[in-house]
Amino acid sequence: MKYAIVRINGHQYKVEEGQEFLVDKLTDPKKIEAEVLLVADGETAKIGTPTVDGAKVTFKVLKDLEKGEKIDVLKYKSKSRSRKKIGFRHQFSKLQVTKIS
Repeated sequence: MKYAIVRINGHQYKVEEGQEFLVDKLTDPKKIEAEVLLVADGETAKIGTPTVDGAKVTFKVLKDLEKGEKIDVLKYKSKSRSRKKIGFRHQFSKLQVTKIS
């Protein structure tokens, strides 16, 4: 089982070939900057300091998900009739790993 650990937008993900996963919305989907931190192929593993030289993981952007689960934030102050409701909806991009080399 070949897998890699990559860092995209400051978050680390364990990925395998053909896997689909969600990341924070990418500003430029054509430029995915992924730093390869570890590459493992069954018995052997190459660990980078901080990145593995010559290792590359290629991705394919499947789609941008605009509507995630909505989070409601409520602020309340007693005795002053102060109430405030704020909504937040996280945005994601869905990626697929095409090749680990």
